[in-house]
Amino acid sequence: MTAVTSSLTDDQRAVLALWYEVNASLSAYHKLLTSFGNAELAWQAKVEAWRQAGIHHTHLKRHEQPEQTLANIDKIQQALIERRYGLLFADESDYPAQLLQIYDPPPLLFYRGNHSRLHQAQIAIVGSRKPTAHAQKITFDIAQYLAQAGYIITSGLAMGVDKRAHLGALAQTDTDYHGRTIGVMGTGIDVNYPNHHDQLFAQIIDQGGCIISELLPHTQPHKHTFPRRNRLVAGLSLATIVTEATIKSGSLITARLTSEQGKQVFAIPSHIDNTNAEGCHHLIREGATLIYHPQQVLEDVNGQLTYDRRSYTPADIPQSNNSPSQQNIDAEKGAVTTAGHATSSPSNIKSPASAIVVPEHLTPVYEQLDWHGQDLDALIVATALAPPQLIGQLMELELMGVISVQGGRYLRV
Repeated sequence: MTAVTSSLTDDQRAVLALWYEVNASLSAYHKLLTSFGNAELAWQAKVEAWRQAGIHHTHLKRHEQPEQTLANIDKIQQALIERRYGLLFADESDYPAQLLQIYDPPPLLFYRGNHSRLHQAQIAIVGSRKPTAHAQKITFDIAQYLAQAGYIITSGLAMGVDKRAHLGALAQTDTDYHGRTIGVMGTGIDVNYPNHHDQLFAQIIDQGGCIISELLPHTQPHKHTFPRRNRLVAGLSLATIVTEATIKSGSLITARLTSEQGKQVFAIPSHIDNTNAEGCHHLIREGATLIYHPQQVLEDVNGQLTYDRRSYTPADIPQSNNSPSQQNIDAEKGAVTTAGHATSSPSNIKSPASAIVVPEHLTPVYEQLDWHGQDLDALIVATALAPPQLIGQLMELELMGVISVQGGRYLRV
């Protein structure tokens, strides 16, 4: 990955000028490019020409004050020199190519941390800001599993599911897998929101992850900035997983955008009386793929790793040790396609039931268990086994490492 310079070209300054003067409005920005041909010509155009192009009056007022625009560009230039953040432009090779394929790619991205993460295969995990304890654990485990399988976990840095997704991706004991997460901000790159997530922001950056924003520095959170963030979460990723969400959750916006971009949406089911999961059940009813283990995501997503303008290096995409020939590098297009993604599992999460060899006499008990957990009384009723016999079988399954006991409840691991 080439180094990103802190010295802005005239064209880049013009892009920044327009982005500031239209207050990061995508429609106004693209209207100016269409009207004038490029950013430099648009910025040099008179206010009256902008008015004739149909630009909003608030943008016209900023265009009438070029000295203020230049002052803001100089502040950004200084921040780049001081390495407080970096900046990627859409016409640069370091800009993530997958974003160029969405309907409304941003002309630039501010970033903090390791921007090379943007060019690695990503899976989005999103969901409720107030998830149940069960959903928090599921989210953390899935993120950890997929990160150790070689994927980058992308989410929106919000409370709840987003935070657990980032933390799961960061919870790697192997240093080769540290920092495999990207946070997309709904604020300016220098505005940590929520405020109490300062530690999470620092952890992502320190461990080699990346945080990005299309919004100008100092932009505060607003109800309109978060749907914009959601489209980038969807655009960067090969697929989106919704682990728990209400019917009116912003996560359903991300899921819809993922589907509109021609990508797969996965959803975790829950109890039918769990109002916190109504959004997931709605997605499944509308055609999202129901999953109960992250390996099922890998089975569907593997092989989708080619972007038109980006190559993944072998280090980015781990392979199974017994199938090195499955990775084919297309030198002409500069892309790597992997049919056999890493299949090894993290130590704290096992393969799905189809990959576990459970003795026949233990299968009925094992099939009664899930990730939510059941107490002994419920299992006695469900299996119709005598308590001593059931306890003996549960002990065998626990010794095999396929179930665990938490708070008196037995669950799969």
